[in-house]
Amino acid sequence: MLKEFRDFAMRGNVVDLAIGIIIGGAFGAIVSSLVNDIIMPFIGRLLGSLNFTDLFINLTPEKAAASLKAAKDLGAATVNYGVFINTLINFVIIALVLFFIIKAMNAMRKPAPVAAPNTKECPYCFTKVPVKATRCPACTSDLKK
Repeated sequence: MLKEFRDFAMRGNVVDLAIGIIIGGAFGAIVSSLVNDIIMPFIGRLLGSLNFTDLFINLTPEKAAASLKAAKDLGAATVNYGVFINTLINFVIIALVLFFIIKAMNAMRKPAPVAAPNTKECPYCFTKVPVKATRCPACTSDLKK
């Protein structure tokens, strides 16, 4: 049983998947930092010094708070739509980067070799016949010419 598990775990596609997940997690952290630390401050500044992480709706009016952190410290129920906007922007950036990576990889890939045709057209009746045929099965014309 251990040998079967080792063989399964060491197959190329399982190892490739594990590496992809690890790199994807690291890439996600980089994109999150890009969005939270670089892009969102610019967007917030353009919108009048707005901090998206502090955008929330307090569902507990008796626990009023000025910021999301303060609301959480008070134990208030909140709808954190600013955090959702940040997460949405993260997703869009990751999707765009992956799109461009896959597009570049497809451009570098060699086109598949064109297979030799295995049929030809009869010049008399235009029926498809095998390339090696010497007579057309439809009109019995001689195809050696």
